[in-house]
Amino acid sequence: MKAKPFIKWVGGKGQLIEQLEALLPADFDRWENVTYIEPFVGGGAMLFHMLQTHKNITTAVINDINADLTTCYKVVRDNPTALVDSLKDIQHEYYSLKSEDVRKQFYMLMRDEFNTKSLTPIRNTTLFFFLNRTCFNGLYRVNKSGLFNVPFGRYETPTICDPITIYADSELLQNVEIMTGDYQQTFNKAQGHTLFYFDPPYRPLSNTSSFNDYAKDAFNDLAQERLKLFCDRIEKSGHSFMLSNSDCFNTPVKDRFFEDLYLEYIIERVWASRYVNANPAKRGKLQEILVHNYEQTKTSLESRA
Repeated sequence: MKAKPFIKWVGGKGQLIEQLEALLPADFDRWENVTYIEPFVGGGAMLFHMLQTHKNITTAVINDINADLTTCYKVVRDNPTALVDSLKDIQHEYYSLKSEDVRKQFYMLMRDEFNTKSLTPIRNTTLFFFLNRTCFNGLYRVNKSGLFNVPFGRYETPTICDPITIYADSELLQNVEIMTGDYQQTFNKAQGHTLFYFDPPYRPLSNTSSFNDYAKDAFNDLAQERLKLFCDRIEKSGHSFMLSNSDCFNTPVKDRFFEDLYLEYIIERVWASRYVNANPAKRGKLQEILVHNYEQTKTSLESRA
């Protein structure tokens, strides 16, 4: 079984993998003893792809400010059997509830328990999985107090326990270092040939399209500028990076925020499908940017061949 993300995550990169792979450094597959670092790991689609595709990655480091999420990664890595048993129990209990009202009541009880923030890693991860599978649209969103507040999702028989994926992911994560906190702490993990891939909370395209409530502290323009300074630090140290974000330039107002911020780097554009929008007419294909600090990509190399 191929390893894949074990949770749903807004902005997940599963659909963009081929485009991101094409924009890796042209000689990436010739690098030796590669260190791969994801400071905003999220659902991990790019992580699972990179580790299964590029065997020259000998060191991998992931980080996220969301402690519930990084606890999930640690439990999947270190205690897959206990997690599977716990998920089977809560799935069986949920399936036994026959009416939508009773299921909603159960969901709210589990959400309240999750928000106590006083659970064992296994129980916390079990509830994280359960809420992720049964909440509205599989969102992870918290309020200003850091409490999960997504409403009930009304799914008939959601797959809460997927043992095959959990065991496959556990095997792949065995040699991955998992960190929790500010992304800047990952800099000290860079060594030799290092590639950073950044997938931060996206800058909203409008005042009503913002969805970056993965943590209680908003990722605003000052945070985007701080991240750019971190990219400068990577550049000066001789390492490589690629960074995803929203394409603010291709909006009616032609917002040059990223065009100006990453002026000295290369900005490419990729196409993504987005389904999380209150207005169905605004769902569909849109461009995202991919910033990198190396001249030649796999695509540019192929175009010269």
